[in-house]
Amino acid sequence: MSERLRIASFNANSIRSRLGIILDWMNKHDCDALCVQETKATDQDFPAGAIEDAGYHPVFWGQKAYNGVAIIAREKPGNVVRGLGRADYDQEARIIRAGIGEITLVNTYVPQGVSTDSPRFAYKLDWIRGMRDYFSASFTPDDPIVWVGDFNVAVEPIDVYDPEGLLGSVCYHPAEHEALGYAKEWGFVDVFRKHHPGESGLYTFWDYRVPNAFKRRMGWRLDHIWATPPLAERCADCRIDTEPRQMEKPSDHTFVVADFEVG
Repeated sequence: MSERLRIASFNANSIRSRLGIILDWMNKHDCDALCVQETKATDQDFPAGAIEDAGYHPVFWGQKAYNGVAIIAREKPGNVVRGLGRADYDQEARIIRAGIGEITLVNTYVPQGVSTDSPRFAYKLDWIRGMRDYFSASFTPDDPIVWVGDFNVAVEPIDVYDPEGLLGSVCYHPAEHEALGYAKEWGFVDVFRKHHPGESGLYTFWDYRVPNAFKRRMGWRLDHIWATPPLAERCADCRIDTEPRQMEKPSDHTFVVADFEVG
């Protein structure tokens, strides 16, 4: 008999500032594992105690004020690995993986890129392409893997509010599409698009710097849940929950969540 495994992703833009939102959401939505990006806390300052008191098990990798990733799970995660295994990438806390039941859950916070003429943009492209080597080193596409996180790339025209005006900008650039496509070709399915093919106006990020971006529906779909084909076939649903973005002092991102039939 199969069981439901509910996995979600959320760029918190400071886990200490959004911890109440996170724990309330996990409890309300009966979430089995939540991947958090931009925790913005050192390991020493990570609120592990409060999360454990709420009945969850956190694993994390952080740095002061920037980046940081975590997996918060109902059952204790196993086989935790931090980093990409390359010194030039692992100066920044951007990737953590763990075993959740029968699956491997990989949580990433992809570099934003700053501007297309910045060295950080070239770094971003190289980092994304490096994900293919990361998966090839330890897995095959037949393994049950879920890759989630803030990829900082809107893939399709329907993933941004103004595809013509924004094309060529950071997070919606042909070079980013090529790099992410290269990583995806290793063996991943966008399970959100499996359930919402061709639907526009479904976003996970609304920029603080754009006045009333959420109300004006000026968003981007930057946060993704991808799975290897055997697991993608067992994805029963994938959706975006926009309610947290409307709360007081929200993150500029919201939750994306997927249900898998496992066991």
